[in-house]
Amino acid sequence: MPLFSMENGSLTPIQQTNFDREKQLQALVESSLQPIFNCRLVASEFSTGSQHGGRIDTLGLSEDNNPVIVEYKKVESSELINQSLFYLSWIHDHRGDFHIAAQQALSADIDVDWSDVRVICIAPNYRKYDLHAVQVMGANLELWTYRLFKNETIYFEEVFQKSLSTAPDSPITKDPVMVAAGKKAALTRQTGSYSYQEHIDGKPDMMVDLAQCVRDFVMGLDPAMEETPKKFYIAYKISQNITCMEIQKQRLLLYVKLDPTTIGELPSLARDVREIGHYGTGDLELSIRNADDFDVAKQYIEMAYQNVGG
Repeated sequence: MPLFSMENGSLTPIQQTNFDREKQLQALVESSLQPIFNCRLVASEFSTGSQHGGRIDTLGLSEDNNPVIVEYKKVESSELINQSLFYLSWIHDHRGDFHIAAQQALSADIDVDWSDVRVICIAPNYRKYDLHAVQVMGANLELWTYRLFKNETIYFEEVFQKSLSTAPDSPITKDPVMVAAGKKAALTRQTGSYSYQEHIDGKPDMMVDLAQCVRDFVMGLDPAMEETPKKFYIAYKISQNITCMEIQKQRLLLYVKLDPTTIGELPSLARDVREIGHYGTGDLELSIRNADDFDVAKQYIEMAYQNVGG
């Protein structure tokens, strides 16, 4: 679908263009990692050493403290996916190298969470064969397209979401076309991720039902919404976290991506946690004990969704 500008009650299509050089796309994304993917930049053009002879375009750290790899192409190319799989395998074998880079770029006491690694591919398009191959391999990749327009507008869209629904102890799907790098990536994902079930095990039925209501509501906000279970909470995200849910025995704690100082008087179930340590990401905490509380909370979740560009 083309992009249109509105002027005097009519629509005029805006022409598409492209970057002259791939490096321009990379520089733009690296300068805006926080608003696009809510990541911090660790390194640009990170060398994988003389033995591997490669350079990772962009290394970052996510809001959940997971390593992030970003690779770019300004033209449609299968090489992008192959490179990304190689670097995904490499980073798991060189965790120390990443940790040192993160400490140097961000903080000496940085705590890297290796339960997940985000691998983001950005290109104008992907061949249908590549999309199918990534799905078959079960590879831990996010495939994003971009559209650059002549009015200096750029649009990003995720066209393939990694599967996060597989429990850690479930068998890996066997397929004769699965390449070795894909096998390793799939194994890493399945042994490193947490599950929704782990968060509701042992919780009262009322909290389990309430958590399901939150889950259904948030996932229903956008077809691109992803559920990402972590060790202490469940994150709901598009390009970045919208809200994080911590399931306790007597209540749910929702941490919503909102600045508490911009939304007026807070309801009794909410508090500003910018200066208070907590699991999950988001500066507004909502304490949900029943369906009425959740009805109040919905408006703040929707606000956070709109704020991150949903």
